Amino acid sequence: MFTKEIVGVANGMVGGWGNVGGGATQLIMGSALFPLFKVFTGGDETLAWRTVCIVPAVVAFITGIVIIKSSDDCPKGHYKDLKKSGEMPEISAAASFRGAAIDFNTWILFIQYACCFGVELTVNNAAVGFFRSEFGLSTESASAIASIFGFMNLFARGIGGYASDWAMNRLQMRGRILVQATFLLLEGGCIFIFVSTRSLAGSIVMLTIFSIFVQAAEGSTYGVVPYVNAKATGSVAGIVGAGGPTGAVSFGLVFRQLAPRRAFSVMAGIVLISGFLSALITIKNYRGLLFGADTEADTITVPKARGEDDKEEDEEKKEDEKSERV
Repeated sequence: MFTKEIVGVANGMVGGWGNVGGGATQLIMGSALFPLFKVFTGGDETLAWRTVCIVPAVVAFITGIVIIKSSDDCPKGHYKDLKKSGEMPEISAAASFRGAAIDFNTWILFIQYACCFGVELTVNNAAVGFFRSEFGLSTESASAIASIFGFMNLFARGIGGYASDWAMNRLQMRGRILVQATFLLLEGGCIFIFVSTRSLAGSIVMLTIFSIFVQAAEGSTYGVVPYVNAKATGSVAGIVGAGGPTGAVSFGLVFRQLAPRRAFSVMAGIVLISGFLSALITIKNYRGLLFGADTEADTITVPKARGEDDKEEDEEKKEDEKSERV
C-alpha cells in the first residue's frame, strides 16, 4: 500500500504501533487488571490470570467488527469496485502463492522474521517469568518491567524501516540488506549481554536496548519484502509474516525445555546465524552482499493514490451519467 521510496518507514510505523499492543497488554493485564481479578476470584491467582484473558479477547472481537464495518480494502477503495471498473486485474491466488513460495529469498526473510518478531512474541511471554524467577519480583512489578519491551515499538520498528529506506537511497538493495544484517547481529549480541547481566537495573537497561534492535530488525525486514516478487507481494508478505509466530512457537518450546538463561542463550545464537544469512539474499535486478548486480532500480509499480485528478475524473463521469439519464 506504500510507494517503495518510503515503504520501510511506513511499514515500520504501522507494524510498530500495532505491536505497541504487546507492551500495553503487559501493563494493563499484569499490573492493572490482574490485581482487580484477584479480588473477584477471592485471591486465586491461577483463576484470576485465566479469567483476565477474556478482556483482550473481547477487545479483539469488537475491533474486528469495527474494521469490517468501517474500512476499505485498500487506499483506492473496495476490491470488488476496482475489479468492476477494470482498475484491479484478476490475480490467481494460487499463482501468487506459488511465485512467493519458490523464491529462496522469501524463506530467508521468513527465518529472519522468526528471529525478530518471533523473539518479540517469545519475550512478551517469557519476560514476566524471567524477572520473577531471577530477581524475585511480584507479577505486577515484573509485568510493568516487561511492558518496556513492547512499548519500544512506538519508535524502534519505524527507525528500522527508516534506516532501510535511507540505505536504499545510497546503496540500493545492498544497503537494505546491510541494515537487515546489522540489526539482527546487534540483536543477537544484546541477548547474550542481557542474559549475562546479574543486576536488576542492568537487565532492565539491556532489555530496553535489546528491544530496540529486535523491532528495528522487524522494520528492516519489511523494507526488503516488497522487492522480492512484485507480482506476489501479498503472498511474500504473508509467508514472511508467518515466520513471526512460527519463531515464537519454536522458541517457546526451547523455553519449556531449558532454564531461562540457557534458553535465552540458545535464542541469541540462532538470531546471530539468521543475521549471517543476509549474505545469501539476492533480489532480481539488484546487487546483494555477495551476488547479483544493480540493473533496474525501478522494479515495482505502485498504484497511484487518489488525488485531485481522480476526483475531477469522478465528477466528469457523474456529469456524463446525468446527461445520459436526461
